[in-house]
Amino acid sequence: MSARESDFSWRLETEQGEVLEGYLQSQIVRDERAEGGPLVFALPNNLPWGYHKLYLERKRRKAPYEMTLIRTPRACYKQSAIDDGKKLWGPSIQLYTLRTQHNWGIGDFGDLKQLVADIAARGGDFVGLNPIHSLFPANPEGASPYSPSSRRWLNILYIDVSSVAEFALSADAQQIVGGSEFQARLQKARESHWVNYTEVAELKMSVLPLLFDEFKSRHLDKQSERAKLFLDFVEAGGESLLHQAAFDAIHAELHAEDSNMWGWPVFPEKYRRFENAATQKYIADNQDKVQLYMYLQWIADVQINEAQALAEEKGMAVGLYRDLAVGVADSGSETWADNGNLVMDASIGAPPDILGPLGQNWGLPPLNPQVLQATSYDAYIKLLRANMKHCGSLRIDHVLGLLRLWWIPKGENATKGAYIYYPVEDMLAILALESHRHQCSVIGEDLGTVPDEIVEILRDAGVHSYKVFFFETAEDGGFISPEHYADQSMSALCTHDMPTLRGFWHCDDLKMGREIGLYPNEEQLAGLFDDRLECKQGIIDSVAWHGYLPEGVGRDASLVPMDAYLSEALQLHVAAGSSALLSVQLEDWLEMDKPVNIPGTVNEYPNWRRKLSMNLEEIFAQEG
Repeated sequence: MSARESDFSWRLETEQGEVLEGYLQSQIVRDERAEGGPLVFALPNNLPWGYHKLYLERKRRKAPYEMTLIRTPRACYKQSAIDDGKKLWGPSIQLYTLRTQHNWGIGDFGDLKQLVADIAARGGDFVGLNPIHSLFPANPEGASPYSPSSRRWLNILYIDVSSVAEFALSADAQQIVGGSEFQARLQKARESHWVNYTEVAELKMSVLPLLFDEFKSRHLDKQSERAKLFLDFVEAGGESLLHQAAFDAIHAELHAEDSNMWGWPVFPEKYRRFENAATQKYIADNQDKVQLYMYLQWIADVQINEAQALAEEKGMAVGLYRDLAVGVADSGSETWADNGNLVMDASIGAPPDILGPLGQNWGLPPLNPQVLQATSYDAYIKLLRANMKHCGSLRIDHVLGLLRLWWIPKGENATKGAYIYYPVEDMLAILALESHRHQCSVIGEDLGTVPDEIVEILRDAGVHSYKVFFFETAEDGGFISPEHYADQSMSALCTHDMPTLRGFWHCDDLKMGREIGLYPNEEQLAGLFDDRLECKQGIIDSVAWHGYLPEGVGRDASLVPMDAYLSEALQLHVAAGSSALLSVQLEDWLEMDKPVNIPGTVNEYPNWRRKLSMNLEEIFAQEG
């Protein structure tokens, strides 16, 4: 027997602290209970945006029913310059590839500040970054930014050691770094064309603990203002920061004893979960070691914040745009301390298609959509907040994952997978709310097979789509004019998963693929070479038709090399399009040919290591 309407009252506690109350009876919209449906009642329609608590009380029932009620904007935030129709440009970089005369063999947050100043001075409005999520400091060769230990914390190898406040005050650090042997190692690491992650980690981790010692004696022990800033950061980081710091501390100790300790699945049994008694005892007995990694996260956070503050000071409309990877590695801190948000018996990937008949398994456990809903999306909200800090825009890798992900059972290959759907409207609504709160616009990487149902949803949610010139082809094989791209998009010639412009044009990717055995036979490879020539001819025809092909550049693609003139013509062609945002690559300015990543390879090619061919100082000194 259904309850009477008069038995119910409601109370709404807003996030802002206001309490609203009323009776159901006076606010009923419709009653469908006779047909097995709901009793629908109205709440005030002028609720503020935010995360509110709704309680429904019933006579003679001790505890009220309760739920989280989230009121959100209709669409994501956009900078006023974008809203006003201004077209913005900037480079998208892999931070580790930057070279300067003062870094320690890897691009760092200090180099990022230098690049921000250089780009701002030339009218650029953003600098795009690869994911800068925490990786594995104890196992630095696990360098893929798309297989992070946690997406909520930062990669501490990006710390600019020399600019940490404690560096100038630490006599021990000065003595080590000033030594001739250390300087020689630094010089060698800088001059290398590839990032030597093991050497970089050894150099930085031989000095950073000394800076923490200095911080303890000068600040923590004396409860200074600087110590308070750190302790506030630790408090705000909560359990999640403890997970990260404890994991890194234990991993460092175990890896020092056995270099095969690549992640928690091979830890001694007693340390394989955060909540294990032995883990908790380690944390209690080794507070300094754990606190060191909290300090390093704080320093990294301060330095990325300084880079964004500099971008704003220099007048950039966006500043930094960060990249949110689609998942976390199954061997890092987030899975080690997971309490049910992740499905550890599955991995996400891509279904089989013509180009990849076996599909792809990315080794990343998915978020559980049922747990997300049951916990009012807590893990998702915290993830967005961590990644919208200190930036003006966030790129979401594989944004289609908000609608559905290809789940693969543990131990199976990708052909045994299936699509699992997510509450996309809820997730986009929360994305819009956090976007406005952080004044952070959103770019969705929507390459590949895009289901029709999400194109409109993303557009209406104010998410910029991603237009890569080489992928934007019409049914007849010709290239779509960038003038026809959606305004609400970011356009680019190339991405980090593609060959460079020069490498593409000269088929270096196909030649390298042959060398490392990526293609099953010469026949398939010959077909790819033919397709590439056809593609190049289509590009030249399109650029010429739009009037951007320089005089003296031929019209026969088989005879035209990629040089500075053709490269500039292609970039001008894409820049003249409709997209609100234009992403350029420093590699293409430098006419580089080696890629930074070859998808589908692991040991066949040194992915995520290739540096730029010039120092930043040289790049911006040679313009004419």
